Amino acid sequence: MIKNYLLFACFLFGVATSVAQDTRQDSLPPLTNDDLLMDTSINYDELMDEFDLFLDSLLAPRSYFLANLSVSQGYFNFIKRNPLRIEVTEKNVYTPSVGYYSKSGLGITVAGNIVNDSQRLNLYQVSLSPSYDYLKNRNMALGFSYTRHFTKDSLSFYVSPLQNELNGYFIWRKSWLQPGITAGFGWGSRTAYKERLRFLERLKRRVLVITTTEESVTDFSLTASLRHNFYWLNIFSKKDFIRLTPQLAFSAGSQNFGFNQTTGTYGVNRLNLLYNSGNLNLDNERKFQPLSMTLYLRSEYSVGKFYLQPQFMFDYYFPAENDNFNVLFSVNAGIQL
Repeated sequence: MIKNYLLFACFLFGVATSVAQDTRQDSLPPLTNDDLLMDTSINYDELMDEFDLFLDSLLAPRSYFLANLSVSQGYFNFIKRNPLRIEVTEKNVYTPSVGYYSKSGLGITVAGNIVNDSQRLNLYQVSLSPSYDYLKNRNMALGFSYTRHFTKDSLSFYVSPLQNELNGYFIWRKSWLQPGITAGFGWGSRTAYKERLRFLERLKRRVLVITTTEESVTDFSLTASLRHNFYWLNIFSKKDFIRLTPQLAFSAGSQNFGFNQTTGTYGVNRLNLLYNSGNLNLDNERKFQPLSMTLYLRSEYSVGKFYLQPQFMFDYYFPAENDNFNVLFSVNAGIQL
């Protein structure tokens, strides 16, 4: 029982602090042949069968409703007056969401983004996302989603004029290190762009880029990643587990307007949100370039239908002239019905 509590405490911290290795000789006696023998008191076949059944239950297609609340950190570009300037401020973003996902793979998600704009809690954006996930094959997972963003007008901070986003992902799950690739394409209307043109001009002057008229309002991103899932079963009961997922991701693409949000799929839970970090880097040149190298430390405690997902993100943002490195944290809590 003490072991379980210690494991749970490590999970809540998300990541343990690192210590330097001691180069002194190990004080333990050397291993003998008897030490290397298999423990015959453990039924390893039964243990592996139990783990396979757990994975089958976790990954098997099923229909369910999901209610989720995410709290994460995000960077916002605010207009400040007297004197007039652009100020980058770190804010907490609250994202309540609900969704329904059919065992056929079809799903629908409604989410809202709320931030304290120094006056009140402001529900500045609502998103509607139909999706499809193919999860019938344990060796791989793939999915597609379309998101339509509905954003308030006359905000005191910058929001991307991209109103529509298409996202697709593929994960190969058979290997110990699971490679994945994610692609995103966003576009918006000329009307939405013109409403934010003055804000864009001020942002571009701040980064010393000459403003030109944009005829198309689009952005494209491509992310390659490697990850591995670690599981601990039956922590406090027969219906709970802990999952720890380190993931390294490299992103490239255009960054003319910036996507409204960066999402990362996490098993069957689509609502594991983390916002892109760093200062917005607006550029008139529509070039495909490296954007970021990111290390995610994702964890999850699940008991029955309830789950809790703390995660850290260590992000190095290549286009920024300074403050390239950022550390962000978010936590999701939800229930599957």
